[in-house]
Amino acid sequence: MADARFNEGFDEPKRNAALAWLVIAVLAVLAVNHGLADSYRWLAFTAFAIAIVLLPVAAFRDPLAMPPWELLVLLLLPVADATVLGESFLTSIATYLAVAAVALVACVEIDRFTAVRMNRAFAVALVVLTTLAVAGTWNVSQWLVDVTFGTNYMLDGRSQDAANRALMIDFAYAAIAGLLAGIVFSRYFQSYGVNEVDTQRTSAPQKSSPDSESDPVPTLIRDQLNAPDELVILLSRVMQVALAVILCYGIFARDLTTVANTAIALGITFLPAILERDAKLPLEPGLVFWLTAAVFLHVLGSAGLYALIGPWDSLTHTISASIVAAAGYAVVRAIDLHTDEIYVPPAMLFAFILVFVLAFGVVWELMEFGIDWSAQRLGLEAVLAQHGLNDTIVDLVYDAVGAAVAAIWGSFYLTDLSQRIARRLEGS
Repeated sequence: MADARFNEGFDEPKRNAALAWLVIAVLAVLAVNHGLADSYRWLAFTAFAIAIVLLPVAAFRDPLAMPPWELLVLLLLPVADATVLGESFLTSIATYLAVAAVALVACVEIDRFTAVRMNRAFAVALVVLTTLAVAGTWNVSQWLVDVTFGTNYMLDGRSQDAANRALMIDFAYAAIAGLLAGIVFSRYFQSYGVNEVDTQRTSAPQKSSPDSESDPVPTLIRDQLNAPDELVILLSRVMQVALAVILCYGIFARDLTTVANTAIALGITFLPAILERDAKLPLEPGLVFWLTAAVFLHVLGSAGLYALIGPWDSLTHTISASIVAAAGYAVVRAIDLHTDEIYVPPAMLFAFILVFVLAFGVVWELMEFGIDWSAQRLGLEAVLAQHGLNDTIVDLVYDAVGAAVAAIWGSFYLTDLSQRIARRLEGS
């Protein structure tokens, strides 16, 4: 039987389920129509959307465990639009309205059918991030199909640069659609009052205070490589000095790209010291080394290794994504420990972090494209540049790899940091 919370939001759950099943039936018919019309992308997408909607039904073995039928209508509209108009400009927009609708339905199901607790701000952010993550995953999936089966979904007869430009426009549509879906979810929260802490939820275990949590199992580097903290700190300082030397070289050579990349990277390496001084949040030397190594490797790439060593870009993206994932893990866990309004079970934290990093990867590619495009228009050398569709997609793939690494190791190596952040939140 589905969670009792399912019935709290509706006066007539059977009526809601009946209307929801009707929408699902229409979606199934449209999916078959797309298959007969050889529109395999929309067939796959519609089938995926139906699977997301029916997941609680399968999990609870209850046909009433359906999300609000109004949300399913939002999902139906862009799929129907694609059926009527076929491949068109409006259908390109409809694709990401559909992506946002799937993200919206998924977040509603997470709230209603799992132990996850969310306040309104967290929920809206999750909808926006999920939309961007689904958009990134959808395009990576199409690219993988093209590479594996020789199809032409992504290039579609265009050059690498033209296809990449079209992808960035699609990502911009996804960001706008995600914001609209976030607004809809905010209204949903307001309508059903689920932004308040539900004291009736007993499925989530009681959380202890951050101070009572056990210490993390090993440290990041010392217990794995038998490297003393002093050596780790020394290596971080050596990389900082090397960055300073590269910065001076860039200034002397009047190389704007080197100066900009190195100055930003060097500034980032001082972030842990600033956090320790201003926020009283000391970071383990291994984490500082991790952060410093990521920006140092990026600067080396910008200085020429990206062109000389093909996989260097993938290496830096993986490490950078792991840092973003680590930051997301630590902050979400800290908020989880700090407030009763938000609860993320450890089993679901991996998925949350993966969504966070994939969304960040999409935002980063949009920013990179914006900088590159602006530099070209102004006749300047781009500080950050894109090199075609394959470069963008591979970056997103390695973002996912870095996210997976950080999410898996996070429960061991980032617990202590999360506890310190939570204590700082309690003291503020």
